[in-house]
Amino acid sequence: MNDSPWPNPLVRYRSDPSVLLHGGQYYFASSVMEYDRLELRRASSLEGLNTAKPVVVWRKPDSGPMSLLIWAPELHNIKDKWYLYFSATSTHEMKGNTRQHRMFVLECSDPDPLTGKWTDKGQIKTALDTFSLDATVFVLKGKLWYTWSQKTPNIESNSNIYLSEMANPWTLTGKAVLLSKPDYEWEKQGYPVNEAPAAVTHGNRIFISYSASATDKHYCLGLLWADITDDLLNAESWHKSPDPVFMTHLENQQYGPGHNSFTKTPDGQDVLVYHARMSTEGEGDPAYCPCRHTRAKIFHWDDNGMPQFGVPPPDHP
Repeated sequence: MNDSPWPNPLVRYRSDPSVLLHGGQYYFASSVMEYDRLELRRASSLEGLNTAKPVVVWRKPDSGPMSLLIWAPELHNIKDKWYLYFSATSTHEMKGNTRQHRMFVLECSDPDPLTGKWTDKGQIKTALDTFSLDATVFVLKGKLWYTWSQKTPNIESNSNIYLSEMANPWTLTGKAVLLSKPDYEWEKQGYPVNEAPAAVTHGNRIFISYSASATDKHYCLGLLWADITDDLLNAESWHKSPDPVFMTHLENQQYGPGHNSFTKTPDGQDVLVYHARMSTEGEGDPAYCPCRHTRAKIFHWDDNGMPQFGVPPPDHP
């Protein structure tokens, strides 16, 4: 079985990819190299995203809290409305080792998100007013959930993974639970980081993958999971893999795979969408390297109901 039937890379020069399958169409959002706008692509197949025309649906303002470094947008459809979640900042200032991003959301009530009108629903406020990014949402047990990455002042890490319920698509409600912080050495290479959560359900479990370490060749995926019948806002309900579940593969010349999302093929196979590099980068901040490209591969489930992501396949047309 070919676990990578699509071109690899699937979309060049696009990092932090998110793919949504809705109404038989695939919608693609990602960071752009200039970090100055939100683009969407749509195609009837995953392979079609390779050549689909990008449509700019929003550009950053010249000033204000959403005026710099637009990162990691995700498109979601919630009760027949469209939402774009992303992070942004107003300054290049660093505090410690972290930037000053916060999380924001746009809403579109029109049927077509590529041509519809987008309105600003504001910042997603959390209990901590600190560096935060990489939010995603999912529906489970009849509730809307929000999971994201955030700096915690009393924890020596750049970001940790949190989970909260939502009162609506732009407002958190109730308590937030800390799901994961960088505990293992493979989560602390370059920077101690847990970021970019992505949720998928299988059987009676909810899984949240996340990315760890600096965004260079050390970047990799970790995995959290819980039984869906348990209290998801109880940290003790969650389990964490002691080892990375998807990482650099030297033989295939795939470096730093991470920041993933999940989707499905038309026949129901599970797909991991992620970015990775073709080579180790040179000097400078790896977050600004244009060598991160979007990729996709089919993954499988073992007899214990756990995801098996395999290894990142080599580049191929």
